[in-house]
Amino acid sequence: MSTVLVVDDEQRMRAFLTRSLAREGHTVVAAADGVQAMERLAAGGVDLVLLDVMMPRCNGMRVLTLMRERNDTTPVIVLSAVTDVAARVMALDTGAVDFVGKPFHTAEMVARVRRHLVAAPDKGKGQRFLTAGGVRLDLDRRRAKTLESEVALTERECKLLAHLMRRAGNVCRRQELLREVWGVASDTGSNVVEACVRRLRAKLTDLPVETVRGVGYCFRDA
Repeated sequence: MSTVLVVDDEQRMRAFLTRSLAREGHTVVAAADGVQAMERLAAGGVDLVLLDVMMPRCNGMRVLTLMRERNDTTPVIVLSAVTDVAARVMALDTGAVDFVGKPFHTAEMVARVRRHLVAAPDKGKGQRFLTAGGVRLDLDRRRAKTLESEVALTERECKLLAHLMRRAGNVCRRQELLREVWGVASDTGSNVVEACVRRLRAKLTDLPVETVRGVGYCFRDA
């Protein structure tokens, strides 16, 4: 089975999650704060992270930021008692693949872990590469290559670029991107889509993505 890293400053929560995941056959390692989590991730061999937000020394959002800076694409599920939409969107935009509010049902948490392990790179079968508009996207390694550069992408950046490439030549409305890439049912007024497109353009200066003002974005495949 897979190795799951549980990061939470509460010992009781770490013990509970460890027992729950071990019953599913996973190997579980634990960290009491973000510093320990980054040390464990640096050692390798972690397939998924369950990450608390409010922790001493180095909180969950800082861990997500550091992982992105290090091009660590290990999927992260955030566990937090702060469940407002803004917090969810911030965590997802910073690199988390999912957000589970505390308290949570054990069955739901285990199901989400199972789903993201199946969806993680090298865990399943299917199309690995997308090619359009002079861009080649490696969905497993989350790397995009053009004539000018090859860069690593975060989970969210990869999902957004993949969606735009699959819909090449069509205008993808902002609401569509929020729903399909961020899993947000309604527009909260956040600028997460715009911010993610800006990051993609900064990484890939020749990215053929056109802004359709007031509507959304279009990936040009010509």
